[in-house]
Amino acid sequence: MKAALSQSFQPFHFVILCPRWGMDLYLATGNAHKTEEFSRLFKKAGLRVNVYSAKEIGGMPYVEEITGTFTGNCRLKAEALRRIAPYKSWVLADDSGLCCDALQGGPGVDSAVYAGNNATDAENRAKLLNAMKKAPLHKRGARFECHLLILGPNNEEQKFLGQCWGSILEAEVGTEGFGYDSLFVPSGFDKTFGELQPQTKDKHSHRAKAFAQLVHWMKENELGV
Repeated sequence: MKAALSQSFQPFHFVILCPRWGMDLYLATGNAHKTEEFSRLFKKAGLRVNVYSAKEIGGMPYVEEITGTFTGNCRLKAEALRRIAPYKSWVLADDSGLCCDALQGGPGVDSAVYAGNNATDAENRAKLLNAMKKAPLHKRGARFECHLLILGPNNEEQKFLGQCWGSILEAEVGTEGFGYDSLFVPSGFDKTFGELQPQTKDKHSHRAKAFAQLVHWMKENELGV
């Protein structure tokens, strides 16, 4: 009898499925630099957020940024990505730009395409330097602006604004960062964003300031905690 039982007995194998912790958040951008930066910032903030680029769901849908404002463009991008984002996920859109005193706030919302729709960062910087080559020192003031808009699966919506003031140099310095970083010296520093380490930039950049507001709101609403 014992032999028969031992032969017929088949052990059970239990598989425990561990759910992924945290909230899934898709960035309305194909810019790998921004995805890396937001992932680093969320981790430093102690929030359990799984950050994904729009590339992970087929790429960022084409959006014609025609509103003329950072907030308006943010909304266009966020709503476009939300239409294809997975169920129950969150969407975060970021519209940032450099606003220069000597250019009456330009390049502003056109910062990413200042030298043309397919322009590289280097071409945008070259055009900016040329546009400001006659600007005297007291007219070289500028600010970076970052506008964030987060949309949730239950129609949650919140906006955040971060600004970083500084000035534009007459030539590039530094190789860190991206965009106009090598031309911009933030107030209180004698180095460009292109020279500062990511850890320092994470504390003082326009995106960091907008992000700090986002983190405060998320913690208040127990998101990603």
